[in-house]
Amino acid sequence: MFGRGITLFRLFGFEVRLDWSWLIIAVLVTWSLARGVFPNYYVGLSRHTYWAMGAAGMVGLFLSIVLHEFGHSYVARRQGIPMHGITLFIFGGVAEMGEDSKSPKAEFQVAIAGPIVTAIIAAVCFGLAHLSHAASWSVAVRGVLSYLAWVNVVLLAFNLVPAFPLDGGRVLRSILWALKKNVRWATRVAARIGTIFAFLLMAWGIFCFIFDNFILGVWYFLIGIFIRNASQVSYQQVLMRSALAGEPVRRFMTAQPVTVPSSATLRDVVEDYLYKYPYKLYPVVQEGHLLGCLGIDQIKLVPKEHWTSTTAGTVAVPCSSENMIDPEADATKALSAMSRTRSSRLMVVDHGHLLGIIAFKDLALFLSRRMELQQ
Repeated sequence: MFGRGITLFRLFGFEVRLDWSWLIIAVLVTWSLARGVFPNYYVGLSRHTYWAMGAAGMVGLFLSIVLHEFGHSYVARRQGIPMHGITLFIFGGVAEMGEDSKSPKAEFQVAIAGPIVTAIIAAVCFGLAHLSHAASWSVAVRGVLSYLAWVNVVLLAFNLVPAFPLDGGRVLRSILWALKKNVRWATRVAARIGTIFAFLLMAWGIFCFIFDNFILGVWYFLIGIFIRNASQVSYQQVLMRSALAGEPVRRFMTAQPVTVPSSATLRDVVEDYLYKYPYKLYPVVQEGHLLGCLGIDQIKLVPKEHWTSTTAGTVAVPCSSENMIDPEADATKALSAMSRTRSSRLMVVDHGHLLGIIAFKDLALFLSRRMELQQ
């Protein structure tokens, strides 16, 4: 869903990343608080104070979203679900889970964890705001605390709307899943409600755009589009995972992939492989044993005049766990790995021996045929 962005910090083992689109919302939030919200509620302060309050409010919102997603991530890890980190983007944040919950109970616990954290943050901010009045803290501090209290209440209410993929929609899916014992049906119902909610948001955005507030209308419309797309994509992911569940990687792999002999010169690699095949990374093998991986980046490090005397085996780099998978692994893990690394191919390796290559196009063909048969 997102580019790699930039890594900000690690929180209890979870990597927190910032997608570049978040910078848009950060600027807009700071500007709207400094030029609109705080001057209207707290008259008579200096311009610098308003901008400082706006920046503090934006940072507080940032931390609130991070803690909300941390709630999801922490409970998911306790449930044994692999987590790839937390990413903030233009419409909020997302805890990147490597796979879906295994049971309705686990789904409910993961989904409700975020709203619980947000409710706690709101309560703490309300308490501090009340204390700030009693202790006669500065107006700026009271204003920021009050804003953070109310904005977390709004975030809590919005996230609890029973529209998938919002947290409330995931709670609804867990309940329907427990009642019907069918995660696909539960996801379909929750996703349809999410689509209806998205269209309502888009319609309200158009109304605000024409009759009330241009900027607010645009945001409602964009959020509606995002929720609609996210609900449909989430349902498609459930269909794909259910179709691939229990299928071993070995079934889909190509048993005779394109490989580079360790003795091949870099000149041969360029002429016979890079110019011939569309792949970015090639496995380097010696008698079936995987020695490493070779790509354009490694070749570029060697001067061209040395290409004829340098072999692939000497410049190949160790292959990482992100581009390798076990032949007996579930195909859903291969799909998750491809999605996480944005790679279309994985090497199928068994005890150091390259058995084949599994490509996304092979999984997609299987899924397409399976969907046609089920329809």
